[in-house]
Amino acid sequence: MLKVKYYYYWIALFVFVIDYVTKKVIVNYVAIDEQIHVLGNHFFIITLHHNKGAAFGILQEQTLLFITITLLVVAGIVWYMVKNRNSGKALLLTGLGLVLGGAFGNFLDRALYGQVVDFLQFTFGSYVFPIFNLADSGIVCGVGLILLDAILSMKNENGDSNERNKQSEHDGQQSI
Repeated sequence: MLKVKYYYYWIALFVFVIDYVTKKVIVNYVAIDEQIHVLGNHFFIITLHHNKGAAFGILQEQTLLFITITLLVVAGIVWYMVKNRNSGKALLLTGLGLVLGGAFGNFLDRALYGQVVDFLQFTFGSYVFPIFNLADSGIVCGVGLILLDAILSMKNENGDSNERNKQSEHDGQQSI
């Protein structure tokens, strides 16, 4: 089996590059608020939108706050990845790599332009999901993997203690 050293940094780089390239293509070929229908008339649309806020457009015009928070988050993620690099926790490290790449992708937009380029829009019935980008997707998928790792770790820890309790009960009955 091929073992790639520090694969989680490669994942972060991949997310960052894909996000960067897609944003550049969209900015160069799609006008602001132009709509390119990809699936159906309204289900999946590519549309250029500049977001000066956070997720769902909250906290508009708080660029310095977002840059500061992102730098702290990125530093924390890198520290945690270094600390856990030999833990064998592939889900955790993959999730952290996805979050790192996405955070850095949106950080670069904010640092250079004071806003983030968003372009993916989905509509579910009458609900229009807020427009997002591939960095956001990396962050969401990464957080999902981190949560899955936490759930599986808790299950394994509880499963191990349950097995020990059953074994103790079994051993106690045999000694009678």
